[in-house]
Amino acid sequence: MKRNGIAVAGNMIVDVLYPILGHPKPGELTTITEGISRSSGGALCNVIVDLAKLDPNLPLTALGRVGTDAEGDYVLEKLQAHDNIDVSRVRREGLTSFTAVMADTIGKQRTFYHYRGANARFCEADVDWDALDVKLLHIGYILLLDALDEPDDEFGTKMARLLHTAQSKGILTSIDVVSEAGDRFNRIVPRALRYTDYCVINELEAQASTGVVLRGENGELLTQNLPQALRQLKQLGVSTWAVIHCPEGGYGVDEHDNYIETESVPVPKGYIKGTVGAGDAFCSGVLYGAYTGLPLAEAIELGNAAAACSLSESGATEGMRTANEALDLCREMRK
Repeated sequence: MKRNGIAVAGNMIVDVLYPILGHPKPGELTTITEGISRSSGGALCNVIVDLAKLDPNLPLTALGRVGTDAEGDYVLEKLQAHDNIDVSRVRREGLTSFTAVMADTIGKQRTFYHYRGANARFCEADVDWDALDVKLLHIGYILLLDALDEPDDEFGTKMARLLHTAQSKGILTSIDVVSEAGDRFNRIVPRALRYTDYCVINELEAQASTGVVLRGENGELLTQNLPQALRQLKQLGVSTWAVIHCPEGGYGVDEHDNYIETESVPVPKGYIKGTVGAGDAFCSGVLYGAYTGLPLAEAIELGNAAAACSLSESGATEGMRTANEALDLCREMRK
């Protein structure tokens, strides 16, 4: 079977933003102001739309669950706006996962209330392996997909089993995780890394995965520790590329143990309209680089360029451009 395209699996979420006049104390009332908005989000929605924009001819397949509700309709409509995204394998059942974001218009702080919904039941049974002819499978977020985070007697977790099955079918695998405090991280994430070809995570997730400290007491990035953390990810099982992204730049170790570091694109003052989705944009750029056969250094630069595009708009995916346009923007800003 000749494999072509990328499948993106995992979280499909509706984000509902409520502007409020300050966070109330328990028992108190606050006012929700004008400007309520909603958008699709989650690892699947953000990454697959970014990939669709980076290359409008790239075949893309969505694998996940949404509810049989208006929110599910909304998510699918957002994806179907792109001709190269196939949503026919998204299962519909129950209620769509959503996050209510309470945005304080005075103190500028945000509070997030998440309903796990349909995402919690997404599992390997939702994947038709015989019909899935893609070259690369990306899945996220580990720790927010309850059925796949469950234990498995043979592979450690159901997620690890799914990734192993994909590899056994000749499909390259990529993962993303969500930052979470507590012991679940060490119990769940390393088991998935054993069956991962491409790992693209942020510095806090890398720190939790490896135990290597990457932020100092004052919040500074400990760049001298990055090679150790990346090689530790490889030792945990990542076979091809281990990549760490953060506001300072992109860092990676490739299949030949070469260490690569690239600073973020220096954007001008006032350029940044929003940071939501910048990490997913970086991941999309790296994945597209992997899919098209770029060396890691060029894939990381495409990730930086994609993240810079994302920062230009307040929404998670609105700022994304084609790969060539993103790289042109990156080169212009680096002059």
